[in-house]
Amino acid sequence: MTKVFKGRPVVPGEAKAEALVSHGGFNTLASFQKALMFGDKNATCSDQNNPDIYKKAMAGKALCLPQTIGSTTGGMVFYCAAAMGRQPACLLFSETIDSLAAAGAILAEVWTDGSMPTVDGLGSEFLDYVKSGMTVSVAADGTVTVEG
Repeated sequence: MTKVFKGRPVVPGEAKAEALVSHGGFNTLASFQKALMFGDKNATCSDQNNPDIYKKAMAGKALCLPQTIGSTTGGMVFYCAAAMGRQPACLLFSETIDSLAAAGAILAEVWTDGSMPTVDGLGSEFLDYVKSGMTVSVAADGTVTVEG
């Protein structure tokens, strides 16, 4: 079954990847800490307070989340993950993206070779529908197609 959602492209681009879904707020620093500090090339989620994705690889995945929470370093964490080639394939927000996450995604696009298309405003129905392991495709206009 395929379902299509429409959001706002914050960082336009195209991506197709396996979904990794977090239903709780995504703590960027806690999630990427091991990837950035200890060389984990799979960017295994190190946030023990996020049971949906704890100990799961984030690099190359379609990271589906409601919003980011936590440290003001969140934008820099996304940028650094992209600079190190450990970024998600795309960031898909059910809610409106916060300014720190948006800044990180935009800086990653401008200053690195690590593209990370980012779409927000996909709605709660998006997170209710998408499950980890489904295939997600992102179009530059903010259209997100979930195949499952």
